[in-house]
Amino acid sequence: MMQQTISQEKRSKKPNTQWALVWRKLRRNKGAMVGLAVVSIVTFIALTAPLFLDYYGDVIGMNIPNRLQSPSLAYPFGTDELGRNMFIRILWGSRYSLLIGFSSVGVALIIGVSLGAFAGFYGGNTEDLIMRATDIFDAVPGLLLGAVIMASLGAGLNNLILALGLASIPQFVRITRAAVLTVRDQEYVEASWVIGLRAPEIVFRHVLPNCLSPIIVLSTLQVAQNIIAAAAMSFLGLGVPAPNPEWGALLSAGRGFMRTHGYLTLFPGLAIMVVVLALNLLGDGLRDALDPKNNR
Repeated sequence: MMQQTISQEKRSKKPNTQWALVWRKLRRNKGAMVGLAVVSIVTFIALTAPLFLDYYGDVIGMNIPNRLQSPSLAYPFGTDELGRNMFIRILWGSRYSLLIGFSSVGVALIIGVSLGAFAGFYGGNTEDLIMRATDIFDAVPGLLLGAVIMASLGAGLNNLILALGLASIPQFVRITRAAVLTVRDQEYVEASWVIGLRAPEIVFRHVLPNCLSPIIVLSTLQVAQNIIAAAAMSFLGLGVPAPNPEWGALLSAGRGFMRTHGYLTLFPGLAIMVVVLALNLLGDGLRDALDPKNNR
């Protein structure tokens, strides 16, 4: 009898809110936890790099006598053609890749979620106008659209964030509209109309909070895609300008030495692969954890 009482008390102490249940399911997914650990470590490095690295001395400072040194204890990832430590440059480059990935998704979230929410909520001509404009943007491949925007605005970090954010808007418009369509006829929405709330207030206070699951999953996966797109743009010379050590720019700078010093492209490529894989694992884990049909 006493054991049953203790077990009931333990069960009552367990958090049973929606996000607590999501976290419990996410913890059981080993791949998602590995992805979360990698993303957390890289984010920590990106945030704390200025505390232990000097940008002008350690990151972009030249050391010609040590140029093109192979990986060793002194230089774990070797040195580039100007004698700069590749390990330090890749650590600092995480700042650019994560900033571009998260900031561009933030731009797409603000614009895309708002447009998708109003398209799904209002319907009619508003929905037709927004979705046809989305179809036009979506007809152009995201990387090509980003390249066109960058060619118009010029190379630079802020322009790259804006270009990738605008190119990501159609995905958020579509996923938000689909989510809103599933909840706009619910009783709590009708009750909101009855008590006299305005449409924007209903959308942002009552409709969107119940549509967060697919938006969160898409955001995680889109960060990974935008990191790859940013690396591709920098590789083509349309992204972060030299001497900033963005991972795509490091790949572009090392391609001329691939036959003799392959590590110059190997390690930046591995950095991109590991971070993107971790984000995809985390996104897949969130998709499973946020799925109400998955109650395991």
